Amino acid sequence: MGIQFHPGQGVVLICDYRTGFIVPEMVKRRPVIVICKQMQGRPRLCTVVPLSTTPPEPVLDHHALITLPFALPPPFDAATQWVKGDMVNAVSFDRLDLVRLGKDRNGKRRYLLTPIGDELFATVQRCVLRGVSLTM
Repeated sequence: MGIQFHPGQGVVLICDYRTGFIVPEMVKRRPVIVICKQMQGRPRLCTVVPLSTTPPEPVLDHHALITLPFALPPPFDAATQWVKGDMVNAVSFDRLDLVRLGKDRNGKRRYLLTPIGDELFATVQRCVLRGVSLTM
């Protein structure tokens, strides 16, 4: 379905990379972290960095093994995730979905909108800067 609003920095979403991408680009659904605030002149675009449960080979400076402060639902429910700081994308809202957490006791859907926190977000920022060769 796609999201209808720009989420805040540090929010985890699910991105569908299955259409329009070619290996070695991302080509499946995976969790991503929103890294940019909403920007004027970029309607319905969100800049994200993907996460992976598979360790990169080799592990480089733009990768980081992180533990999210909350659990993701299956199939993304691994205890740890790898930040892929070299795979940043500006993607359409149509590729993005909120992480669904099931329903509350009244039958209303619950979604994950909690940011990952400042310390963890700083780790993600460092990976992204290294991944696009912007570190000094």
